[in-house]
Amino acid sequence: MKTILDLQEIRREFQMGTETVRALKGVSFRVQEGEFVTIMGSSGSGKTTLLNTLGCLDKPSSGNYLLDEVTIASLNRNELARLRNEKIGFVFQAYNLLPRTSALENVELPLFYNKKISAAERRERAVAALEAVKLGNRLHHMPSELSGGQQQRVAIARALVNEPVMILADEATGNLDSRTSYEIMSLMQELNQLQKKTIVFVTHEPDIAGFSSRTIVLRDGKVMKDTSNNRIQNAKEVLAALPLAEDY
Repeated sequence: MKTILDLQEIRREFQMGTETVRALKGVSFRVQEGEFVTIMGSSGSGKTTLLNTLGCLDKPSSGNYLLDEVTIASLNRNELARLRNEKIGFVFQAYNLLPRTSALENVELPLFYNKKISAAERRERAVAALEAVKLGNRLHHMPSELSGGQQQRVAIARALVNEPVMILADEATGNLDSRTSYEIMSLMQELNQLQKKTIVFVTHEPDIAGFSSRTIVLRDGKVMKDTSNNRIQNAKEVLAALPLAEDY
């Protein structure tokens, strides 16, 4: 099986005045193609620094990071930007949609940077991505006309449109109520199981981690646990078991 992420002794240090902050202290793990991995850790565990490293937004102080067999340290700024755009689909807690732009146009955005794709193909792929997240009937709605869960679905469609090797989600259910969170996790499980998408999902919620196949726990900049989940919860079943009217 192909290795999508390969982290080898990743260290990240910051200078804060006269003090050196060691955010990551030799983090090593691999993620194989088609895995659904959650990364957990409390505030100060190094989770955000690791997320920035995985997303190629920050380079480690030492160690090696390979994304889809490409050594990140060897890339210049332009090559890194291209790699980010082509290989990683980002999903954020705050959705990060353009407010005056339709769902369809928001999803098309990452494709504007790909000169090989025509306007017609861009539109076609954006429509297909929105249909994949069950929003084919909301193409021309503005973000303000969509619920929080629907906005997050648009963000997931935008992450899918470039056919990345990995979806990197940062607290993607953090702004949602329980029912909507389970809807998003059900969609993530579908993308992982049916479309074989590799997903790395950063969360602080243990119940969300229960929907993934593996959980990595960080503490004080180190991997404390890396365990396979032998009893993966089915988000669709959890959703179906919720009372119809619940006061959140």
